[in-house]
Amino acid sequence: MKSLVLAPSILSADFTHLGQDLADCEAAGADWIHVDVMDGHFVPNMTLGPLVVDACRRATKLPLDVHLMIEKPENMLEAFAKAGADRLTVHVETCPHLHRTIQQIQALGVKAGVTINPATPAIMVKEVLPFVDLVLVMTVNPGFGGQSFISEMLPKIAEIRQALNSIGSQAWLEVDGGVADKTLPALIKAGANAFVAGNAIFNHSHGIRAGIKTLQDLLIIP
Repeated sequence: MKSLVLAPSILSADFTHLGQDLADCEAAGADWIHVDVMDGHFVPNMTLGPLVVDACRRATKLPLDVHLMIEKPENMLEAFAKAGADRLTVHVETCPHLHRTIQQIQALGVKAGVTINPATPAIMVKEVLPFVDLVLVMTVNPGFGGQSFISEMLPKIAEIRQALNSIGSQAWLEVDGGVADKTLPALIKAGANAFVAGNAIFNHSHGIRAGIKTLQDLLIIP
């Protein structure tokens, strides 16, 4: 297992040739594919559903890292699992019975993740850290791509890294939002080890492969 992984977010991909974009990501050495699912209620945007996840599953062998920015995610877990998700990440803000939801995900044979918005304190995930496979810290407010990185999230990342280490957890500590060549070193230093990047990859001036290489060259443990 690699120590640091890169997950291109298809929110920034060109959906007129999504299959080719996914093939380019895989050929360039991406580790996961990140799929942002938004419902227009929990976040002010609507994006992808199980049909797109199914299409991604048929287009790539890379693990599908599916981020559910939706209300009542427990109602959609089975559909996304059947579509081919390898990881399903839910928001603590939408899950009043978070531990149960994590159990539901894992019972479907899928790895379970939990995520928190920028305004949500790290302590809100403390009680479920022993049970999850991934913790995602949002470094922008969820809903849209291309937002500016919120540097004040770095202490939160470090706090969660310390908490995971203290219990001996091997869960991934993932970050999403404003990940680029200028922000990646600080994120690594804070303790993150999985990185979601959209614009920095799909809108790179020299193409997807150059975008991935630029970030991969910075994936060095300090």
